[in-house]
Amino acid sequence: MSGSDGPKWQNLGPGDQRPEPGSVPPPPAPGEVPFPKRRSASQRAGATGGPEPDPTGTRFPPLPKRSELNRSANPVDATVASTPAEPSRVAPSDFDGLVAGTTSEPTGTPDQPEETMTTTKPKKKSWWKRVLLGLLILFFLALVGGSALFFYLYGRTEIPQPDAFSQAQTTKVYYSDGTTEIGTFSEVNRTIIDTSTLPAYVGNAIVASEDRTFYTNSGIDVKGIARALLTNIRTGSRQGGSTLSQQYIENYYIGETTTSYRGKVKEAILALKINRTQSKQEILGNYMNTIYFGRGAYGIEAAAQAYFGIPASQLTLSQSAMLAGIIPSPSAWDPAIDPDQAKARWARVLELMVEDGWATQAEVDAATFPETIPPADPSQGATGVNAYLLQQVRNELIGRDDITPEMLDAGGYTIITTLDPTMQAAAVEAVKVMPEDTPDTVRVALSAVDNATGEILAEYPGSDYQRVQTNAVTQDISMAGSTFKPFALLSSIEQGGSVYDVYDGNSPLEIDDVEVENNDNVSFGQVDMITATQYSINTAYAQLNAKYGPQNTLDTLVKAGIPADTIGLEPNLLNVLGSAAPTNIDLNRAFATLANGGERITPHIVRTVNNSAGVPIFQADTARERVFDPKNVSAIMPALESVVDDGGTGETVAVLGRAMGGKTGTSTDQKSAHFIGFIPQITTAVSMYGVAEDGSSIALPNIGGVGQFHGSDWPADVWLAFMKSATANLPSIDFAWKVAVPTPKPSVTPTPTPTTTPSPTPTPTVTEEPEPEPEPEPEPEPEPTPEPTPTPTPTPTPTEPPATDPDQGG
Repeated sequence: MSGSDGPKWQNLGPGDQRPEPGSVPPPPAPGEVPFPKRRSASQRAGATGGPEPDPTGTRFPPLPKRSELNRSANPVDATVASTPAEPSRVAPSDFDGLVAGTTSEPTGTPDQPEETMTTTKPKKKSWWKRVLLGLLILFFLALVGGSALFFYLYGRTEIPQPDAFSQAQTTKVYYSDGTTEIGTFSEVNRTIIDTSTLPAYVGNAIVASEDRTFYTNSGIDVKGIARALLTNIRTGSRQGGSTLSQQYIENYYIGETTTSYRGKVKEAILALKINRTQSKQEILGNYMNTIYFGRGAYGIEAAAQAYFGIPASQLTLSQSAMLAGIIPSPSAWDPAIDPDQAKARWARVLELMVEDGWATQAEVDAATFPETIPPADPSQGATGVNAYLLQQVRNELIGRDDITPEMLDAGGYTIITTLDPTMQAAAVEAVKVMPEDTPDTVRVALSAVDNATGEILAEYPGSDYQRVQTNAVTQDISMAGSTFKPFALLSSIEQGGSVYDVYDGNSPLEIDDVEVENNDNVSFGQVDMITATQYSINTAYAQLNAKYGPQNTLDTLVKAGIPADTIGLEPNLLNVLGSAAPTNIDLNRAFATLANGGERITPHIVRTVNNSAGVPIFQADTARERVFDPKNVSAIMPALESVVDDGGTGETVAVLGRAMGGKTGTSTDQKSAHFIGFIPQITTAVSMYGVAEDGSSIALPNIGGVGQFHGSDWPADVWLAFMKSATANLPSIDFAWKVAVPTPKPSVTPTPTPTTTPSPTPTPTVTEEPEPEPEPEPEPEPEPTPEPTPTPTPTPTPTEPPATDPDQGG
């Protein structure tokens, strides 16, 4: 740089010069184009220390020519001569590089040609980079803030006392009065043991199944929590990423499973603190004594007894793996409920034990899936009839409103049933009218339902739950027999028929290529449908079914309340004779629909459920649904009333002296017999059927000197014995829904004079209900089996296979 005092210029490029800071540009020559007044880069950027704007407002002088510049080894330091040069004019093009935002400076050495360097104006940052930076800042702040909050909460959180839930509360079940107890459900089935006495593989199986990092983590699994958090964000679900320590906290200290973020934070803090105050073995031991294993068993000791009938100290490796595998869902994965899932979980635990070094491959290869004992009586010690009732309560509640077996066994609930204590006692007493020598092969079912609400007021489901676990009312099935006939009659009324229509009641008859005959092959001549119902005449009803359609009869049965999937329920000619096999409560529901004038109810045994705090968590639905026109039901009432009147197959119950209707039913070979009768307030169904020791269906024995066993015999007797007591405090009323139905004049006069063709004796012998006094009029006769007929064969159930032949009448 020259030591001259004149203006100093920096080379910018060809023809471009800039004054150095502090120099004063010379004034323009006369007539010369003034240099545009421009601010320096530092001035435009707002920097300080650079040259101040020219107060005189003069223009910069023209740039000197390159030839006038002195060169040095460093071109940047080159200066102009100290003697001012004559100003030269600058062409507008000389400012192109300056205006375009680019400048050039000479490069190289005096011996080398100049090179030009170009400077580009900086680009703005992409928007996503700014967003990313903002997110990173927010994440950092959240991390710092969250950590600070966590440590604050950690310092303030105290380890609580064990929750009362871990001590197992008892659920109580009451009659409808709310004070008379039927029984209890309870998970008090817990025995606290010293788990250090157990084989090591018992605890190791649980660790392998529930928390493989148990012995190395601090009580929480950060990776597991992160995975759960990502899943929650992605799916909107609530996963916990719980360790074994956290599960222990939930069951023992908190008393419930939590999925909220706030609850999980508290759980994590407690898990960290517990791991500082208790050893891993102590935590594992308390865990094994606390958790639920299903079958009402809490803790490893009770579980060993519940599943294998042995103390926990005698558990094998295979048994331990099975118990560990079902911990997440013990009720659903119980081998008695889902053996495939139980085996899959068992195999998984053994595989993990090998991977983690808790068992050798040889030990696992030698293991076989353990055999478990049958589940114990879930009624917790109840006996007799009450054991069935308690199991029925459980079956009705589990799955409703998210009620689980664990909730019933441990929730401390109060369950109010629909059972009336007086009527329930009457039901048990009514069955005692059966002869004392009645064999165990005869099973009796009785159910009484409130027509207005569907509440089961009383039932007789069986006498010995320890011997037979199936409920005779709700689970066992038996052939319906003639109890289906009223629904074929109702179907005909809906299609324009009448109870006064006349059909041929002789026997046998071939109808639609099927030969049908009455009981004992008795012929009744021309009969209307009232008479055909009163005497349960098969041939007349088969003709009616053929005329109006078996499919319509089936549809009517389903609308009334018989399940569509009832075994043997098919749209064939003989469905009217009861070839299907419903349960006792299904028959009750169908007849209750008639008793209600066409409104269908849903029978149920539970009225309400309150939790341990007294808050209702379940309320039964008592709504009724109209499925038939009351006018059509009114039209068949004369036929149903004739059954329970003098001369009908159910005349035994006529002494009750109330407005009522009903129907008897007996299957061929007397394998089942029914009587279903109703008054305006109550419908009661009584079913009897024979079951052999192997569960197969057998004929009912001829007990009590009645000869053949029919629905008009012991079923009607039991019904009457119960209803006498059940109606003692009920007013005698008529059916409010009944409407008057005109009685048309029949085109053919019915002639219900029974004759036997052929008959071994001049006069047919009545075997179903002997008349109190012999009369010239026809006595009620049970219908014989129509034969030969290819009737549907219901598939037997383990406890009650239905008979394979249709109705025998009465």
